[in-house]
Amino acid sequence: MRTNNEVYSINEIAELTGFKPHVIRFYEKEFSLKIPRDTGNRRYFTYRELEDLLYIKSMQEKGLTNSQIKQVLKSPKISLDTKTRKEVAVSAPAKVNRNEEKNYEVLLKEATQYLSMQVHESIKNIDTRKEIEELSEKIDELKNKLNNQEKDVLICENAKLKMKVKEKSYEVAELKDKLRREQAQNKSFFQRMFNGKSKSSIKY
Repeated sequence: MRTNNEVYSINEIAELTGFKPHVIRFYEKEFSLKIPRDTGNRRYFTYRELEDLLYIKSMQEKGLTNSQIKQVLKSPKISLDTKTRKEVAVSAPAKVNRNEEKNYEVLLKEATQYLSMQVHESIKNIDTRKEIEELSEKIDELKNKLNNQEKDVLICENAKLKMKVKEKSYEVAELKDKLRREQAQNKSFFQRMFNGKSKSSIKY
């Protein structure tokens, strides 16, 4: 079982915090962390460095940026009693705790306001003119398609009407031809009748 006086390697700290080793090296400079080194200039970590990294991670999960985390880390620090593992202020503990909480709330509020402003600015910067132009072009294309479709429909209907007119013309022509044939037959019939009567009258 580990104790608070034990020393951790960077890989062990990476496993405990969830930060990759290269991220821990970056945070050492980014947040001015005083990570101790051995005689071979290799980093080693104590419970204090572990707590610092876990504290940074908790603030990141709350949505704070690195610059805001730096401000929090620069505020009056709280030390840990190695015997009781309770937070004890360097001086006036209750007052420091309240100030720390107040500073955190202010930073969190500022972070929320900043993110809200960024979202509004992003919305304002969206260029809707291009989208409107594209929509207008699509509407024009649809209109042209509809017009073309209407023209095609009219052409088809016109072709159908022409076919019907031709069919009726053929029917009329057939009826006329039939009528002429009937008239011719009737005429020849009357002629035969007339000629027959004439011949019979001559005999008498």
